[in-house]
Parts: sequence; C-alpha cells; structure tokens
Amino acid sequence: MTQTITLTEVPGNGGLYAKAALGALPLLRRKAQLPDREVRIEGVRVDPEHLAAYCRATGLRFGDTLPLTYPFVLGFPLTMQLLVARDFPFTAVGSVHFANVIERTREISVGEPLDFSVRIENLREHPKGLLVDAITEVRVGRELVWKQTSTFLHQQRTSLSGGPKAVPPADEVPPPPLRTQFVDQKTANRYAAASGDRNPIHVSGIGAKAMGFARTIAHGMWTCANVLSTVEGRIPPAVTYSVKFGKPIFLPATVNVYADAVGTGWDLSVLDRKKGYPHLTATLR
Repeated sequence: MTQTITLTEVPGNGGLYAKAALGALPLLRRKAQLPDREVRIEGVRVDPEHLAAYCRATGLRFGDTLPLTYPFVLGFPLTMQLLVARDFPFTAVGSVHFANVIERTREISVGEPLDFSVRIENLREHPKGLLVDAITEVRVGRELVWKQTSTFLHQQRTSLSGGPKAVPPADEVPPPPLRTQFVDQKTANRYAAASGDRNPIHVSGIGAKAMGFARTIAHGMWTCANVLSTVEGRIPPAVTYSVKFGKPIFLPATVNVYADAVGTGWDLSVLDRKKGYPHLTATLR
C-alpha cells in the first residue's frame, strides 16, 4: 500500500542536502527495492522573484506564464525528500540526470495555485549503474497540466556491468551551429541557487572529483532549459519535450546549439564544439 506524505510547505533544500550527505556515508546498508511512497503538496504559489532568478539563470523569458521546464525546480525538493530517505536503494549525492520527458497539456499562468505529487518507480539495472524514474505531476484543481518523468542514474556495478562495450561513434567536426553558448562555474552557481540543486558534482571541484568527474559539470536541467531559449515563443501550449543527456559539459566550456524545425515541432541538440559528440539531444512535439 502506498504511503502518502502530505506536506504543508515545500521543504528547504539545505536540510535535504545535509541528509543526502549523511546518506552517502558507507555505514548504511540499503535495500535493493523502492519504497512505495508518494509526496504531495497542494496550493503551491509561484514567487515572481524566484521565477525571475530562474529565468536569468537559464536565459528563458520572464512573463505571465511558466517556462516549460520551470515546474521541475518547484517539485525538485519533493523529489529530493524521496531520494534522501534512509530506505531508498542508493544515495542522492553523485547521481546524475540520465533522461527527461515533460508532457504539458497547456500553458500555466504564474498566478495559478499548483498541486504537486511526486513518486519514484521502475528501479532497474543499467551497465553503468541503477536507474529510477521520478514521476512529478502538477494539477490545477483536478486538471493535470504538467507531468515529468526524470530518469536518474546512480553509477555502480550491476549484473549488466563488465560486458562488451559499444564502439563509440567517431568524432567528427560538427556543422556550423545556430548559436554558441558559454557556460562556466558562475553559470552553474546561478542555476544551483535558483533551482536548489546543489549536487557537489555541479558546484564543488572536490566533490566532483570524489564522484569520479575530472571537473564540475553543468546541470542537465540547465542545459535542458537553456536550449529552449532558441525556440522560445514557438513552443505550442500542449507539447511533449523528450530529452536524452549525453556526455557531461565540463566547466568551463563553449558548446554548439542547434534547432531544426520538424513539422510542427523541433529537434534540438547541444554538441561539443570540436569533436561533435552530443551533450544533449531532444525533441519538441
């Protein structure tokens, strides 16, 4: 039976990351199964100043409706509350965003009260570790207006590890971009402050190295939001935004951004400037 946790206010990210850090200590033996749990909160109101900070951090427009990716940051503390639980199968610290799908049925006004529910499901093995899906649903009254499936990867050995590796595609000089985008630690810090995502792999050189990264890396959801600025104003109210994250963007970096019209939607990508490998590929339909 599902355990439902109903909150009266959004939890602070500081306390959640403290729990995440404690959970990363190798003292806690974790079960290899997901707890059947859901977190809910009703009547969330958008703070215009917070929205403005998010827009400045991502390059998206500040207006009367919410950017397509913005509800992610409102629901992120609820996702973190599930990830830092003692009976969760792996630690939140060091986990990376693997893929993301947003389904929006209509535009959401800044003034609308929002009801959030978050659950985590579909624990499965991957050659690089364990995957789970965090499902976030946003309703206005009884109307489902926004749903997101965020897939997170915790890197560790599994029964699928150690098999033959696929041959990576050869590096190739990328075509001329629609635009280029510079991203550095200041960019990541601004997004961390606006989103509440202060995972050490994004904000701490020491923390990133402890998790196996040579340097800090850009937030996947920053890239996911920033690339939308290329086509903002041409995104339909009802849309599905499917994103696959590729190699991380090590900071600082300048990347190539692409947007190609496909029917009534778009194919988007962010590629390495020199070798052409993808940091992000996405579709808007």
